[in-house]
Amino acid sequence: MTMNQNTLMAAPKKKTFSTYLTGDAVKTKINQVIGSKEGVKFIANLISLVSNNPAIAECEHSTILSSALLGESLKLSPSPQLGHYYIVPFKDNDKNGNLKRVVATFQLGYKGYIQLAMRSGNYKDLDVIEIREGEYKGKDKTTGKAVIEFLEDDEEREGLPVVGYYAYFELLNGFKKSLYWSKTKMQNHAEKYSQAYRTDLKKGWHYSFWSKDFDGMAFKTMLRQLISKWGILSVEFQTAMANDMSMINEEGQAVYVDNTDATEAEVIEPTEYTTIEAEEVKPEAPDPLDNFD
Repeated sequence: MTMNQNTLMAAPKKKTFSTYLTGDAVKTKINQVIGSKEGVKFIANLISLVSNNPAIAECEHSTILSSALLGESLKLSPSPQLGHYYIVPFKDNDKNGNLKRVVATFQLGYKGYIQLAMRSGNYKDLDVIEIREGEYKGKDKTTGKAVIEFLEDDEEREGLPVVGYYAYFELLNGFKKSLYWSKTKMQNHAEKYSQAYRTDLKKGWHYSFWSKDFDGMAFKTMLRQLISKWGILSVEFQTAMANDMSMINEEGQAVYVDNTDATEAEVIEPTEYTTIEAEEVKPEAPDPLDNFD
């Protein structure tokens, strides 16, 4: 037997995600969490999701499953078209830059915030929108609230630059609350809390979530700020917020890998906006997971 043959025989074949997911122990866990009937559909959908995204497929299998089970327990969809939540691959490196592992993290989208809030039955209305040039009229001298006058012509409006963001809600009991941030304030917020965004600005890159979809990240920030401070939080909503931007370990505990130092971790090319191919992953460009608080 040749050396090459010995090497091939000695190299263990990596278990595929579909093999992991259909194992008896994992299927039992899934059935315990969501039931056997829904479990079959859940497994099929998750295998399809991972099969179509090579970056997610590289993650530790247990972290993919934990993120998906959390989303399923919240009755949210991982579909990029719906934007409820995303499974984001995260490279966990040591201080020398050597890859330790790749894990999947759970990221709630701004549409997931709206879904959970409205589903609670406490909200009559809830929305978030960008404010265009000329629509912000300053603050009411009596209440201190932002005065917004929306342009009626949609085509004219779309052609104007974004100058801020406005979120509001109304509860069934009549309580109302709104919040306005200028775009400058939002940019300062992103730079303060997102190492990835700061790196993009410094290096001229375009890899972070804030760089790719600034408005979407701004919407999420506005809803989080508004609802967490003045809204009614259901148990589901509290669970989602507590686990947002975290890796869920096998014990069901949230591990906030986004707080890892930028030299030790990076996000694989974001997957929520486009289905990426393996060769599109750019490991040379640090992209630590964003923090929205």
